[in-house]
Amino acid sequence: MRTAYREHLDAFSHDLTEMCDLVIQVLRDASKGLCNNSLQASEHALSLGDELTAIKQRSTARAFQLLALEGPVARDLRQILSSIYIIEDLDRMVSLAKHIASTARKRYPDPVIEEPIMGYFREMSRLCIEMAEKIQTILQDPDADVALVLSADDDAVDDLHDHLMGMLTTRPWDYGTRAAVDCTLIVRYFERFADHAVAVASHIVYLATGLTPRDYRAKRREGEERAEIERRFNELERQFSNYQWPKAID
Repeated sequence: MRTAYREHLDAFSHDLTEMCDLVIQVLRDASKGLCNNSLQASEHALSLGDELTAIKQRSTARAFQLLALEGPVARDLRQILSSIYIIEDLDRMVSLAKHIASTARKRYPDPVIEEPIMGYFREMSRLCIEMAEKIQTILQDPDADVALVLSADDDAVDDLHDHLMGMLTTRPWDYGTRAAVDCTLIVRYFERFADHAVAVASHIVYLATGLTPRDYRAKRREGEERAEIERRFNELERQFSNYQWPKAID
């Protein structure tokens, strides 16, 4: 029985990896459709939705089956509960990427973004793809410290979002109303994609440690402070052990 249960759990993990692979592929194609004005890439991104829906339905059914019939405990329970949330975040990330692809397809053969500001969107795309690739890695080998790195990537996406919003609202805009609306929406899609990636990372932190990211950071800082105190104490002990004490005066 336990062997069969383990096989079901491994299959469940494999489904999550497949979903993450699709997230990366959809975002890559959507970004290519946007940045390279590629109709083929945009349509390919949109065509992957059915495949993701099938994996999501299978994964969700398997998760509830494991909860209802197997009675998992401790880490196995954390894995299933965390994965249920991860499935929803990955699904949302695909939806956001498809919104980008849909906009690029709708505007074709005209570009959605004008070349003078395209560099910002290429950078947002690069950052989001890298975040998805990091998620792919830590889904296969959960590591809380690696998961926390995604918060820094998200900050970079937020900075680009804020800068572009400033360009749209506080500076002269030379590209027309339609372009302003498209830019606003696409910036928001990338920003929300990054937010969901951070959410996945937080679930992986919980899976690996049983702690929220905030509590894990606090525990790690406490451990680092304790290690630093011990290092200093050992250094002082070494110094005093080598110290040549003066001879006593008779």
